[in-house]
Amino acid sequence: MSILTIKNMSHSFGDRVIFKDASFRFLKGEHVGLVGSNGEGKSTFMNIITNELIIDDGTVEWSSKVKIGYMNQNIDFQNESTIREVLREGFSELYDIEKNIEDLYKSIENLKEEDMIKAINKGTRLQEILDNNEFHLIDSKIDAVAGGLGLKAVGLDKKVKYLSGGQKTKVLLGKLLLETPDILLLDEPTNYLDENHIRWLKEYLKSYKQGFILISHDTEFLNSVVNVIWHIENKNLTRYIGDYDKFIKDYEIKKDLIKGEYERQQEEIRKLEDFVKKNKARAATKGLASARQKRLDKIQRIEISGKKPKPHFNFKISRPSGKTIFETQDLVIGYGDPLSKSLNLTMERGQKIALIGANGIGKSTLLKSLLGLIKPLSGEVVLGEYQDIGYFQQEDREVSNKSVMEEMWDEFKEYNRYDIRSILAKCGLTKEHIDSSVDRLSGGEQAKVRLCKLINKPTNILILDEPTNHLDVEAKEELKKSLKEYEGSILLVCHEAEFYRDIVTHIWDCERWESILL
Repeated sequence: MSILTIKNMSHSFGDRVIFKDASFRFLKGEHVGLVGSNGEGKSTFMNIITNELIIDDGTVEWSSKVKIGYMNQNIDFQNESTIREVLREGFSELYDIEKNIEDLYKSIENLKEEDMIKAINKGTRLQEILDNNEFHLIDSKIDAVAGGLGLKAVGLDKKVKYLSGGQKTKVLLGKLLLETPDILLLDEPTNYLDENHIRWLKEYLKSYKQGFILISHDTEFLNSVVNVIWHIENKNLTRYIGDYDKFIKDYEIKKDLIKGEYERQQEEIRKLEDFVKKNKARAATKGLASARQKRLDKIQRIEISGKKPKPHFNFKISRPSGKTIFETQDLVIGYGDPLSKSLNLTMERGQKIALIGANGIGKSTLLKSLLGLIKPLSGEVVLGEYQDIGYFQQEDREVSNKSVMEEMWDEFKEYNRYDIRSILAKCGLTKEHIDSSVDRLSGGEQAKVRLCKLINKPTNILILDEPTNHLDVEAKEELKKSLKEYEGSILLVCHEAEFYRDIVTHIWDCERWESILL
């Protein structure tokens, strides 16, 4: 049974074509991984099927009575609701039924006998709906999901307006999972989760009876939870059965077959065009030339994807820093309430350290405290000498509406237009990206712009807060290679063990605030 059917979809942003005559069918219960390079249109696809964007041409049809679950990032978190209250909104329909039952029984004493019997029967039917949906287990379900996503550690009575951006995203994800829609639409759900919570979500999705469409660049995660891959490339969608690894094998085979067909077709086209050119002016062969031209006109030309620019992140290195990078003396970090015990930490030149642990325990706060961006609650940070620090924030809170060129010129005033285009191209950005405004780029493309700024300033210390968020597989592999080769010191927050394991010399467990030897 098809839940979602897209036919001949075309969509553009100005002159930039995202989809051209693409078709798609989502079948009941499928676990779909939506993959493709940064900027190919994955998030645009989500916005189209949720009616956030109107397509230029084609049709998008949902089957009737389908319950869709999509994590809306624009929910107002300025009200007084607690985490538990927001999570309970996932069962709003059942709470409405409970309220109807209460109102029904309150009105019974004022009804005539015949109407009273009807009201009791209706109440019984409504109660059966509650029982069939395990209404009595709602709080247990909330506790299970909240525990799995790390929200119980935050405190379910905490007001959502006081949460960090990552914690708010977890609340939205938890509410969505509790709604158990017929189809979940998940756009990079692991970005704000640590390793333990990713494992929990992995098991949850593996056993999810309904269907979902998942955007993720975490190949290990995709392999665990999906049974279908939809690949966006060259303005179209192609379906592959199986997990991500099987898709890669099948994609390479298909690419080779298409390349062979393309080359044979090009040879046929060349011969036909050559014949027409030589014979169209001669009376004796004009008819034959005309017939060849008709064959040419009828050929459905095979298109192959142009070679996409591969990113190269070559960090510029400055002179060596002093031996000590930083030393903390009885440092306590936090915002009002402490997030750590009294910390006495030391980092030395040449060390590459990964900070791991649950979200919300203070990893990003520690980085900002070391950089002097926020004041510690107590204690102090002593920095070493000759430090050229490059800092990559987890997210840009306010995305610029300047063009990419203007954004880069603000940082590199000494560069000319050619220089700017050259360094952006090396980071995997095309002419279309460079000529666009920053806020029109995908999350991965915005991350590449920020990385471009970082790699082109000489540094001897890198402080990186979740640099892999939104990056596609190829960009992550290149970043990993560059960080392994980097001659300076690195302090890295990352939830992907597969990424940081081969880079770092030390791991600091921020739940116990101790070093784990590799």
